[in-house]
Amino acid sequence: MKNIRNFCIIAHIDHGKSTLADRLLEYTNTIKVTEGQMLDDMDLERERGITIKSHAIQMEYMYKGEKYVLNLIDTPGHVDFSYEVSRSIAACEGALLVVDASQGVQAQTISNLYMALEHDLEIIPVMNKCDMASAMPEEVEDEIIDLIGCKREDIIRASGKTGMGVENILQAVVERIPAPVGDENAPLQALIFDSVFNSFRGIIAYFKVVNGVIRTGDKVKFFNTGKEYDADEVGVLKMDMVPRKELRTGDVGYIISGIKTSREVKVGDTITHIARPCDKAIEGFEEVKPMVFAGVYPIEAEDYENLRASLEKLQLNDASLTFQPESSLALGFGFRCGFLGLLHMEIIQERLDREFDMSVITTVPNVSYMVYDKQGGVQEVHNPGGMPDPTLIDHIEEPYIDASIITATDYIGPIMTLCLGKRGELIRQDYISGNRVELHYKMPLGEIVIDFYDKLKSISKGYASFDYHQSGFRPSKLVKLDILLNGESVDALSTLTHFDNAYDLGRRMCEKLKELIPRQQFEIAIQAAIGAKIIARETIKAVRKDVTAKCYGGDVSRKRKLLEKQKKGKKRMKQIGTVEVPQKAFLAVLKLD
Repeated sequence: MKNIRNFCIIAHIDHGKSTLADRLLEYTNTIKVTEGQMLDDMDLERERGITIKSHAIQMEYMYKGEKYVLNLIDTPGHVDFSYEVSRSIAACEGALLVVDASQGVQAQTISNLYMALEHDLEIIPVMNKCDMASAMPEEVEDEIIDLIGCKREDIIRASGKTGMGVENILQAVVERIPAPVGDENAPLQALIFDSVFNSFRGIIAYFKVVNGVIRTGDKVKFFNTGKEYDADEVGVLKMDMVPRKELRTGDVGYIISGIKTSREVKVGDTITHIARPCDKAIEGFEEVKPMVFAGVYPIEAEDYENLRASLEKLQLNDASLTFQPESSLALGFGFRCGFLGLLHMEIIQERLDREFDMSVITTVPNVSYMVYDKQGGVQEVHNPGGMPDPTLIDHIEEPYIDASIITATDYIGPIMTLCLGKRGELIRQDYISGNRVELHYKMPLGEIVIDFYDKLKSISKGYASFDYHQSGFRPSKLVKLDILLNGESVDALSTLTHFDNAYDLGRRMCEKLKELIPRQQFEIAIQAAIGAKIIARETIKAVRKDVTAKCYGGDVSRKRKLLEKQKKGKKRMKQIGTVEVPQKAFLAVLKLD
């Protein structure tokens, strides 16, 4: 056990975690690196160049004549996948904190670092991309020292591209990170930190052994669900799964036990023996709190059950996805899904399409509100359709977040304007070093959900970085904005918005829908309404057939008669005609600006 080291790599987006992981794997001869980012095995990860899932892999390293087993977990950097990072951290004793030498410390660096410190991990600071012409090693070293208070010689200079400093990193991992602590003779306790569905083998759970030993053929049970299984196969994770006879305390590996249904595996659950169970489950696993909610509906109504099965399989692999059934007048039966952010939502939609061949319609994302009625009761409302009648509502509270934005001083003005426009209030600003400043804001989550991140990136030329966590609820003046087509409300397009923004938003939605809804044989009225009050209107003109073409010359009353007849027909069509709202229109509402 003293020769095992478990560590993860944490950093901001694009600071070179996965490339550095490639170099470590190459240096320890674990695999032959044929292309970049070997651990990112999903097509989506390759295409977008981002890490979505944490990836665990085992390496062997000879140091001073002894063989060490290093379990490395490469983690995502994007704020939407921070739950993946928190799970990886729970399975490790140390972390490599990677900072880009040309960009310095950014928001996600700080938030991932705090997460690692809460779990008492040993931090090894690594300054990556030192080979670049734009690198500023001295200044970035000062920032790292300010941040974690280490000595200058503790910081390892490295480059994921050239492989510089990789040997120093491996030596530091062996020397500085403590070996896992645990008792091999105690009853078995193993923490499940991830799982994946395999159509031939059932559900495969990844775990870390905290106490005890697990062998192939053992009878085990999952602590929280109480279900019992045979351990058909246990083993360690290399690029593929490698079966082993036994896994001892401190090892990270997988278990295949023929589990069929996804509800039986919970990330954060504890595996123990049936014959000699442990007293209590392992602690330190927080439940995920979704930030953004959206309805996901199958395009064909009969695909509803398939969609449920697909979401369950996806949830195994991505524990931060939550869903519950709901129905909508316009879209039929579907699910209300909770995501950690908009990128997360986009990725889930893509994965449903690629991995399970499910085409879905997603409604406008929103957050959850607390609605207080006049009797003093309270209910949580996820979508505008579930709002009680406005006459019964006393007040509505919306979720707020504490946001921290790190930027260069040149962009403070535009960023403050953006935050004020989103109803943010400045709490304080701290100068980190040189010309970098950290702004702390309190902001409503609902304002950030849709396009805040994109705007922040564009006004700061991609330089500002952003991180947030939820800070509770506050009362707010919110109204429900309905969109009516020919007097019928489209529940999938209705939104909850602040009173001050409602008129502007209603007008822009009507204009946008006018462009996107195809013309019909009859005229379509698009209206935005708050309660019974119409606040904006656009009209899509009918497609007309030229019925008077054959009336050449003669009396004008012949033309009139034909036009009157057409007008009656159009009126009748309008009563029975239905308006199809294309998926493009739902998505365009998100990108109104």
